[in-house]
Amino acid sequence: MSRTVSAWVTSGEDVLGAVGPFPVDVPWWSEVEPVAERLEALLGVPVWVLRLLTVDGGEGGRDGHVTYHVEALEPPVGRPLTEAACDPGLLTAPHELRAPWARADGVRELLDWAARTLGAAGRPLTGRVRQRRSWNLAGLFRLPTARGTVWLKATPRFAADEADVAAAFARVDPGLVPTVVGRGERRLLMEHVPGEDCWEASPETVAAAMERFVAAQAALAPDRPAGLRDRRAPVLAAQVDALLDGPAATGLTAQELAAVRGLTDRWRQLAECGLPDTVVHGDFHPGNWRSDGGRPVVMDFADAHWGSPVVDGLRAHDFLPEPVRSTAARAWADAWRAQAPGSDPGRALTLAEPLAPLMYAVRYQEFLDGIEPSERPYHEGDPATEIRRALRCVRRPSPFLAGLDPA
Repeated sequence: MSRTVSAWVTSGEDVLGAVGPFPVDVPWWSEVEPVAERLEALLGVPVWVLRLLTVDGGEGGRDGHVTYHVEALEPPVGRPLTEAACDPGLLTAPHELRAPWARADGVRELLDWAARTLGAAGRPLTGRVRQRRSWNLAGLFRLPTARGTVWLKATPRFAADEADVAAAFARVDPGLVPTVVGRGERRLLMEHVPGEDCWEASPETVAAAMERFVAAQAALAPDRPAGLRDRRAPVLAAQVDALLDGPAATGLTAQELAAVRGLTDRWRQLAECGLPDTVVHGDFHPGNWRSDGGRPVVMDFADAHWGSPVVDGLRAHDFLPEPVRSTAARAWADAWRAQAPGSDPGRALTLAEPLAPLMYAVRYQEFLDGIEPSERPYHEGDPATEIRRALRCVRRPSPFLAGLDPA
């Protein structure tokens, strides 16, 4: 299955009509650059893809037929717009949870800020800004300057302050994170990081990523940055209990709920493994590492928090190809054994395998609570899915986490 797209187009206060459907090669709903390119070719004017309106089919944020609200920067003339039925209120009515980059005026303000900030830093824009991604978790734009590409990222209220987190890691390992060129409230400008995302990382790259990031986390453990979300084990345990009493538990059986509540003692056992609480990335999969052959650079700290680093070790394990999962787990455990003598990171991984999905269930519910209704298809059902994944981890522990006791 792949993604097909339709768009309702506005220009200022005018609803101009609809375009589509047409196919797009990239299946992910949030990847709007190919959508904008196709629409600009059809309409003959520049556009911004503002937000998701409806989805028919697809799942997991990909595939199906997707309809977007699109803003034309100038009215197209003699172009293929239809008058298909649409409630204009769906396009123009405000919503208290709408992201700034999901509004035309918000995009303009954001790009004006970026241009001023780069200009003040002696890096004026040299061409047109291109929109890469737009969804409820971020607006991402590529900005050309005479000294190379800069990325503009805007994040929602429920995201961590990425500039603060990047600055904390940069203090202990300057090359570990992208260089921040400018920052504002819930927005930052970052230097482009050359290379490729590490989805197909070699064992050597995986080991280097683990060792480098663990060393930085160990260095940050003594001092919790101000404002960082508290996700320590007792806090998470209470948040999971509250989640199980709320809408996320809809559809779960009484037996499933009881089984999840039965995991409570693992939080205490995890704390006994001797790992320090520190700055946790929160989404430490290889798509958030980037390398040009050297040690990976780590990015995207929107889910950062203060808690057990075991969450990051498990996130990498879950997303890496099977041939390198054991390498990742061993490298992570060895790195923490070296940084925290007397700790038992291997046991921490085993204990936390079903606990990490519960943390993500809490996080996905925060997404759902913080976004407008039309964008809920991105995350609808994710909390319950993660709760069930926790139970599967109990029934069928990962073989790649076996044998991690000290040699």
